[in-house]
Amino acid sequence: MDGYITPMTGVIFSIFIAASVMITIYTCNFYYLAYLARSRKDKPDAVSDPGTPSVTIQLPIYNEKYVAKRLVDAICALDYPKEKMRIMILDDSDDETVTLLQEAASHYQKQGFNIEHVRRGTRNGYKAGALKHAMLTTDTELVAIFDADFIPPKWFLKKAIPHFVKPEIGLVQCRWGHINEDYSAITRAQALSLDFHFLIEQKAKSNSRLFMNFNGTAGIWRRNCIEDSGGWHTATLVEDLDLSYRAQMKNWKCVFLPDIVIDAELPMQMNAAKRQQFRWAKGSIQCATKLLTDIITHRRVAGEAKLQAFVQLTRHIVYPLMLIQFLALPILLASNANIYIVSFIPAITIALYLAMGPVAYLMIIRGMYHKSWVSKAATLPILLIYTAGISVNNTVAVCDAIFGKKNEFLRTPKYGILKKKNDWKENAYNLPFSQVTLLEIFFGVYGLIGVFIAITTNNALFAPIIGLQMVGFYFIAYMSISHTMFKRNKSKGHKPTKSELTANRIYKISMIGIIALIVFGGFIAYNGYNTDIYPLDRTRGHLDGIIASSDPVTIREHLTSAKEGIAVVMANDLIPEKTDANGMLVSKNPVWVFDTPTTNFVRMDADIDNMLVMIDEISAAPRDSAAYHTGMLDINESSEALKYHIGEAIPFMYISITNIIFSIMWITAILLIFTALKRKRESIKRNEDLESRI
Repeated sequence: MDGYITPMTGVIFSIFIAASVMITIYTCNFYYLAYLARSRKDKPDAVSDPGTPSVTIQLPIYNEKYVAKRLVDAICALDYPKEKMRIMILDDSDDETVTLLQEAASHYQKQGFNIEHVRRGTRNGYKAGALKHAMLTTDTELVAIFDADFIPPKWFLKKAIPHFVKPEIGLVQCRWGHINEDYSAITRAQALSLDFHFLIEQKAKSNSRLFMNFNGTAGIWRRNCIEDSGGWHTATLVEDLDLSYRAQMKNWKCVFLPDIVIDAELPMQMNAAKRQQFRWAKGSIQCATKLLTDIITHRRVAGEAKLQAFVQLTRHIVYPLMLIQFLALPILLASNANIYIVSFIPAITIALYLAMGPVAYLMIIRGMYHKSWVSKAATLPILLIYTAGISVNNTVAVCDAIFGKKNEFLRTPKYGILKKKNDWKENAYNLPFSQVTLLEIFFGVYGLIGVFIAITTNNALFAPIIGLQMVGFYFIAYMSISHTMFKRNKSKGHKPTKSELTANRIYKISMIGIIALIVFGGFIAYNGYNTDIYPLDRTRGHLDGIIASSDPVTIREHLTSAKEGIAVVMANDLIPEKTDANGMLVSKNPVWVFDTPTTNFVRMDADIDNMLVMIDEISAAPRDSAAYHTGMLDINESSEALKYHIGEAIPFMYISITNIIFSIMWITAILLIFTALKRKRESIKRNEDLESRI
């Protein structure tokens, strides 16, 4: 760090370093799992023929009219004896999905399938509650589970069931395929992220002493394992992770089968993808709170398994750490803190960032996909942007879990659309953007300021790092807004109603308002930096020039420029000031609560005047005299002290009363727009419900 760092900057620097270290630890752990995954066999050990054990296939479904029947058709097409297969459609829907599933169940019952359409009359416990209810009447040896958007192939049961040949195996998890991976940049990024999870994490932990998690679908359980582990719990949003960890604490083994791929549909709407990510992030922290103490104190759980369980359950804490880094970095750069890993070779810092990030991931991708790795590598930049942008959404989820906020289990809507030419935007279940989008916009504006600070403080090497996250925030916010629709599901020839036309008009006006607020906010932030912060940064630069110089003429020029910089800031009428009894200005201090003399710009201006007098006296003395050398030392020390005091004042220029008031007004304006949109959505929903009853 710089030799003269203010206490506040020192605290921020410590927080920044702590966040960086923790992120590095989680990242290195992923690379360790990548090493383990590469050293394991691509296929599990050979299996023998277990015959045809009885299996119940449970299909938890809630309002999935576009994909529910497709799933039932795929299940009934499985190549497995009908008398050994029971199908339970666990339908908690409250829309036309109910009728579709009733008809599908009736159709297949007539063909001799043992298929039930289960309606429990409540959504208590959501998906976990439906599975728990189904287990009350389940008596088969095995239980397979599929979410509505999955399409199991005909051979699925015959290939997966033989892996239960060992009695200690309680779960067989199959790999997720991505039937609509090429639909958009969003789906490609999600597909790559999920492949990292399955082909690295799941493969590394499969059938070992490390804990592997059930992914909620595309897997088969041994019924005895579910019952022995305490059954399905409804206390968290990730009942799958919860049960699989409890099972492994009971010494059951979990196996991942990378060669059995079950195609599924990825969320195409950004708001749906964010909802899914939110549920996974919050649920993981909930499970950490619920299970970690038992895991760590469990005598029969290996030390490495305990460590990996801790990392697995808490890994979403990386997202708030990313935001902490993002917030701290521009402040540190503006304070001239030295945050390069090797201070005298700044490029090494960027090289290490690249080596720990994109370069390492490229090597992992090459090992995962072999010949097709180049096409997958092209998706990595999209994934990096997506991951950076989604950090706000997931940070809110982590905070919700930490503070114990209760949330409804909100499913991720799917549309049954697999081809690029087909559009989902006029389908039902479209989700609106939420208040989290406001935070994403805020971080995007902050990132723009951060890039500007990095460039103007001669730290341009950090501009791409800040810029990547900034682009991520804008990308997620833009997609969240652009993917918001207030139209009902329409059939061809449908004429928009008056309420729909009004809603779309309000939507467009609101979007223009939000964009205008973003542009205005960016302009005000730039103008504020240019008039308040930049003159102080230039003044610090001139003080650096004084410290590095021994020429009185050059020093006087720097002092004159430094005085001009202080004068520009003092001309700001919004900085609190004080006068004496005679009306003389005695204080101009940005620290508006418990102000300190060292951050008083009037005093700084007087210090520069004293230094100007001093340098004139020094200029008249012989250069080889004691007076000359003593005077230069005094000038040097005074410059160092003044530079330090300006550094103390800069953070308070950011959090001035004016900036706080403006920020409140800016946020309030966007919140009012959100409120207007929310009320309009509720109005349309009430009208639609009324029309549906007529």
